Order: sequence, then structure tokens, then C-alpha cells
Amino acid sequence: MDLNQFIEIFASQFDNTDAAEFKAGTVFKDLDDWSSFIAVSIVATVYEEYGVTLDGDDIRNANTIEDLYTIIEERIK
Repeated sequence: MDLNQFIEIFASQFDNTDAAEFKAGTVFKDLDDWSSFIAVSIVATVYEEYGVTLDGDDIRNANTIEDLYTIIEERIK
């Protein structure tokens, strides 16, 4: 798993946010497009792509895209 690949996958869930907005340190909950629908979409996509289950606490406790990446990476090992 690669952080840049994860950022691309993460960014693909957003329809109205410019791809340039997505960086490792992006606080995703501050994005105008962020919604509970996108959160569910990200949970489903992470499961599809990596076989890792995220829950509501994971989303709530993460601030940046890299925070989520770290959670996923730890569960893959």
C-alpha cells in the first residue's frame, strides 16, 4: 500500500473538490464536500481495496488523510 495511491483513491470519492486539495495532511472533514455519505463511501472503498474494515470511531478519530492511511496500514500488517 502506498500513501499517494491511497490519496488518489480517497480523492476519487469527492465529486466537487479539486484533486489538488488532497494531500497527506489534508484535514478531510474541513472539505466543503465532506458528508456522512462520503464517509460511508470511503469505508466501503477501503474494504474493497484493502480488505480493512473502518468504523465510525476510526473516521471520527482521524483528522487527516494520512491518519486514515496509518490506521489502514496498521490493520494490513
